[in-house]
Formats: sequence, structure tokens, C-alpha cells
Amino acid sequence: MTKHQFWNAERIPDQSGRVFVVTGANSGLGLATARALAAKGGRVVLAVRNEAKGRRAAELMPGDRAQVRQLDLADLESVRRFADALRADGVRPDVLVNNAGVMAPPRTLGAQGHELQFAANHLGHFALTGLLLDLLAQGTDPRVVTVSSTNHRQGRLYFDDLSGERGYAPMRYYNQSKFANAVFGRELHRRLTAAGSPVRSLLAHPGYTATNLQTSAPTGLVKLFFGRVLAPLAQPPEQGALPQLFAATAPEARSGQFIGPRGPGELRGAPTVVRVAPAADDAGTGRRLWELSERLTGVRYAL
Repeated sequence: MTKHQFWNAERIPDQSGRVFVVTGANSGLGLATARALAAKGGRVVLAVRNEAKGRRAAELMPGDRAQVRQLDLADLESVRRFADALRADGVRPDVLVNNAGVMAPPRTLGAQGHELQFAANHLGHFALTGLLLDLLAQGTDPRVVTVSSTNHRQGRLYFDDLSGERGYAPMRYYNQSKFANAVFGRELHRRLTAAGSPVRSLLAHPGYTATNLQTSAPTGLVKLFFGRVLAPLAQPPEQGALPQLFAATAPEARSGQFIGPRGPGELRGAPTVVRVAPAADDAGTGRRLWELSERLTGVRYAL
């Protein structure tokens, strides 16, 4: 993909008439993504846990192209309320960017009793995607972009201890959630393709990017390592958002692809197609996680 060597936000095609839902859009990668989409004419729903912060982010958008809606991905009832409100208000998204995330907090449970990282990073996005899928299918060049991480390659699913009751470690369970993102994105691609759906499922990761993800939830050595020691290597959010922007807008992006930075170690650089860990691409693992996610969320996809 050498032709993408210099791909940047200026190369995003005109997005006039398209509607994007971006989770976690009040800061970091989500804010950078929303701003770039709005600058190209897109209308953006800022799906945020804190509405006050969302309103401040909306003020940074050009024109009147952003609207703020409350969404707590760690609470499945909040996810349903968000999706129901979009439907009731006649908002039909063309693209869903599953961007929001939490990283390495002390062991915490979400509203339904699931470990916070698995709840917010995976289950909430699984439910949201399923609840909006019929609306997305009516959209213009519809896509679901799920943001994972290079950490998915160190991850696995602890099916016998998903919530870390017996052996929680903050980074290990962060890696589990990012692995789940990758498994979900690929399994969604397989199911959409088999159903003949017009919706594309793509994965993206930002490399190493300076956001509050590394400092807002982690504590101790994890916070020191990611927030201080590695800080000089980090790229700004506007650069880190390019892979998910490419996945969301580039005409040549294909369903099932994983887009990440092209530089050494995939830490930084222009977007390109990168490798999904073979374990995350296993169809059996995909089916098992899908069935578990349906059971835990109560959301079944209309495929």
C-alpha cells in the first residue's frame, strides 16, 4: 500500500450528507476523528459519557455539524437508550466508529457486573453495533470501524474468568478487551459478507498516540510507563486518528481489513493494512465470543 504513504486528513473525500456516530468523541482520538469528519462536511454524533465535556468538544467543530448525546458503554441500559433515541429522532448513521475505551484501571465492574474494560471496550460496542445495524444498512457506503490496538496480539479471552474475579491484572484484561475488539471486527465482517449486507466491518489501531487513555485510568507503574516513559515516542491524536479515518472514509478500504500505522513497530506513520493476530482471526473463537456477547448483552443481530 505504498500509494497510502502520504495519506492524511486532507485526502478524506467530501463527506457531505453522511452521518457518523463516534464513541468517546470528547477527547483524544475520538475528538480528532470527529473534527476531521466535520471539516470534510460530515455530520457527527458525539457519543460521550460526560455531556459537559461533549458540549465543549462540539464547540471545536466547524459549523453546526456536531450533536452531543450521552452514552455510557459500560452500562447496557445506557446503550439501549442511546440507540432508541437515535431511532426516535430519525438519525440514520452511515458510519459507526467504535472508538471509546478505558485502559488498565483497578478492577472495576460495570453496571451489569462485567469487568469494566470488557464491558466498555467490547460488550457496549457489540450491543451498540447490533442495535444500529439496520439503520446503518440503509446508509450511504455504510461501515463499522472498531478500534483495537497492537496489544490485541498479546491478548486472549479468559472465558473461565472474564471479569477477573480470580486473577485480575489491569494490562492483561486491557489486552483481553482489545483482543475481543479484533475478534469481533473480523467475525462481524464474516457475518455481514455471508448475509450479503452492504455494511463493511473494518478494524483500526492508532499506534502509540498521546491521549488521556494512558493516564486517566491506569495507576502505579502502568501509568508511569505509558504516561511518562513512552511519552516521547507518542504521536499526536490527529496523526493517531488517521487509520480509523482511512477505514471510515477511504473508497479503497475493504471490509475485513485492519488499518494501522505503517512505521516501525506500527507505532506511528501513515495508514496501511496491517496484520490481525491469527488467534483473533480464528472463526471458532469468533463464534464463541459472538454467542457469549449475545447472551451477555441480550442483543441479537438482524442478519
